[in-house]
Amino acid sequence: MGSNSSAAGQPIAGEPQQLSLLQGFPASGRTAPGPPLAADLPVARVLIESSLPHLDRPFDYSVPAELDDAAVPGVRVKVKFSGQELSGYLLERIAESDAGHSLVPLYKVVSPVAVLTPGLQKLASQVAARYAGTVSDVLRVAIPPRVAKVEKELAGGEPAPQPAPGAGAESPPAAAPAAAGHAWEEYRNGSAFLRHLRSGGSPRAVVSALQGFGPRGWPQLLAQAVAAVRHSGRGAVVVLPDYRDLDRVQAALEELLPVSDIARLTADDGQTPRYRSYLRVLNGTAGVAVGTRSAAYAPVRNLGLVVCWDDGDDLHIEQRSPYAHTREVLLLRAEQEGAACLLAGHSRSTEAQRLVEAGWAMPVEAERPVVRRSVPRVLNTADSFEQERDPLARIARLPGAAWRTAKEGLERGPVLVQVARSGYAPSLLCDTCREPARCPSCQGPLAVAGASGSSAVPQCRWCSTPAPAWRCSHCNSTRLRRGATGVLRTAEELGRAFPGKAVVTSSGDHVKATVSAAGSLVVATVGAEPVADGGYAAALLLDGDSLLRRENLRAGEDAVRRWFNAAALVRPAAEGGVVVITADDTAGVGALLRWDAAGHAHRELALRTELRLPPAVRVASVTGGRTAVGHFTSSVTALLAAEGVELRVAGPAPLLPGQLPGAGKTAAGAAGEDVRTLLFIPYGQAGTVTRILRSVKAASAAKRTDDPVQLRLDGVDVL
Repeated sequence: MGSNSSAAGQPIAGEPQQLSLLQGFPASGRTAPGPPLAADLPVARVLIESSLPHLDRPFDYSVPAELDDAAVPGVRVKVKFSGQELSGYLLERIAESDAGHSLVPLYKVVSPVAVLTPGLQKLASQVAARYAGTVSDVLRVAIPPRVAKVEKELAGGEPAPQPAPGAGAESPPAAAPAAAGHAWEEYRNGSAFLRHLRSGGSPRAVVSALQGFGPRGWPQLLAQAVAAVRHSGRGAVVVLPDYRDLDRVQAALEELLPVSDIARLTADDGQTPRYRSYLRVLNGTAGVAVGTRSAAYAPVRNLGLVVCWDDGDDLHIEQRSPYAHTREVLLLRAEQEGAACLLAGHSRSTEAQRLVEAGWAMPVEAERPVVRRSVPRVLNTADSFEQERDPLARIARLPGAAWRTAKEGLERGPVLVQVARSGYAPSLLCDTCREPARCPSCQGPLAVAGASGSSAVPQCRWCSTPAPAWRCSHCNSTRLRRGATGVLRTAEELGRAFPGKAVVTSSGDHVKATVSAAGSLVVATVGAEPVADGGYAAALLLDGDSLLRRENLRAGEDAVRRWFNAAALVRPAAEGGVVVITADDTAGVGALLRWDAAGHAHRELALRTELRLPPAVRVASVTGGRTAVGHFTSSVTALLAAEGVELRVAGPAPLLPGQLPGAGKTAAGAAGEDVRTLLFIPYGQAGTVTRILRSVKAASAAKRTDDPVQLRLDGVDVL
């Protein structure tokens, strides 16, 4: 939590407006008498809610006698700081302060509910230390905003609009015996994993799930693991990437556990339901917390299991500082509380593979005969056999094999078509010279948003300015062609190719969670595939080369993850399920053909280890104006050299437009150019490096310069 000091940042009681030039330090002069103080433990240590790194430490305040009963550790408080009224959390009460001057009294106890538990306080400190951030920023994500109405309901004994309270964490409900262990029996080590959970053990596993639908789907796997740990008298935390996965897991949990034992935590539901669920977990009414990113911090009592589904999904990365990843938060929590850990997905991330190869977690996989019995048949239109049958398959967006598969599949049920891009024509080229079409105003890429064919007016994807009179700056041509085909254009073309068949789209702001079992074409962007009742009869994975060509270290790994997630929604080969992928023959396509996600992850990790790239090492990116980045980096390297640590440094390198996460240009970049420097950190030195990064960041913030830098650790989009 930072240094345990210090009321050095407090104004003198009775003279809050008389401040010295060093902000936060008391002005000279006599101290006016304050209110009567609490007789026992009259000093409160408070963490102020501030993103400023140099304020990331406790400050001491006196406790007035009138607030003695309400000022308990964990409550929200208001304090006076530098003449301002700020919010904060009361961390602890102590007998004496070492500040060396009179303390300002607590201004107000906002709520009697102690929302910050000691365990959450420790976890937030560890997350902040790992990501070189502030504890306040972590708590902003972890603790929902206060809703006074919900607290009044609980205080007044009024029934809240939710199921009646059931068994708490100390009185676990029994799992449904008919479903116990059913889905796990197909996996090697699966039944043993459940037995350990039921007996009170804390095993750690990385699971490669086979099916994404039906009674043996991955939601049932997670629900049965949670039911097993509840049987042992312990609680569980389950974190999913988005609301569609959350709905499915919640439904599976409600089949095995009382509804009152499950608390749903997601910002999508609104502040009131989220805060009510948080308080139910806090007081022990609910023993299972299931939700999106912030649910990783849920204060579940007697925690026995943490679960993360599809940890490779970038939705698990918090979009605000310090940009913590759900997987890492749960790993820290499992270590802190001695809980079991379950990382599950259809594919396997390189980070999860690193845990397996290090021996921290055990792999839970199905034997090859079970895999062949449970997954669909996979065809690649780029292999030599298909090329001989269809010489144009390499250049056709819908090769003959894919068209035949879709036609036959529609006779048996729905057919999934996965495309890489949303919109209609998300990129345009000059028809003559093939140069990308750029906006005359801002040089952004032009695109066609609607499905109006050749009559649609192109517009800029950056500034939305229409370009009806566009002219190529290279060859002076006025003719445009599509550089890529989006989901709407694909749906239009398939509707013409299969007349009489319904076409359903799922993308952007119109993502569908489920579709019926009727024979229809379901065209979806990657990550937006609905679940079909009984599974899809077939799936076409288009634009595979486009996914693989992304300029990102994780392009191949991410493409494989998206392919496996879509293919797992298709029926087994014994029931006629077929998946056709239209991508060149690469290692990723081979992994899908063999259904060997673990083998692909092992290969990727070996290559990253050889090249000393994440996740074999950690990476810190320093972004901002060239001068500021240079000063920050030189300060860090000098302090590290004093401790005998030398890092591999790359940069500074100029940033491309839109490459800076979280915002546009920095203050310096508004007048000059933004640059980025990368620091590659071995795991054995990560503790020392992150400590020094935090200290330099705090010192830089205290100077209040107009040229700040952004510090980010382990960002997946920086390489």
